[in-house]
Amino acid sequence: MALADAVGNLTDFRLLPGQAHDLRGTGALIDGLTCGQLLADRAFDADWLREALTGAGIEPVIPPKSNRRFPAEFDRETCKWRHLIENLFGRLKEYRGIAMRCCKTDESFSAFIALAATVIRLR
Repeated sequence: MALADAVGNLTDFRLLPGQAHDLRGTGALIDGLTCGQLLADRAFDADWLREALTGAGIEPVIPPKSNRRFPAEFDRETCKWRHLIENLFGRLKEYRGIAMRCCKTDESFSAFIALAATVIRLR
């Protein structure tokens, strides 16, 4: 799971176990975050996350899940900018070691992601 800035550069990331839901690491990722809006996909549609973001003064731009009884409102035009994080993941996966998860430890994999993100940002 990754956090990108407004132009699509990696700012922070967390590694989660393969069987863990993305919401599991979201609290640590957004702790101390200061920004105007947070764009996320439907997997992050949770009331506690929306309340935490609103309490921190951040506008959540998260499309509601289709099975919600009372769907939350979100800005559709702003949500279109979410493609920047998808582009970041695509650029990171150009590095074969990241795409195939060749590293044996989480520490070395995290270091490889940080190194690849630095090279991408310097381009």
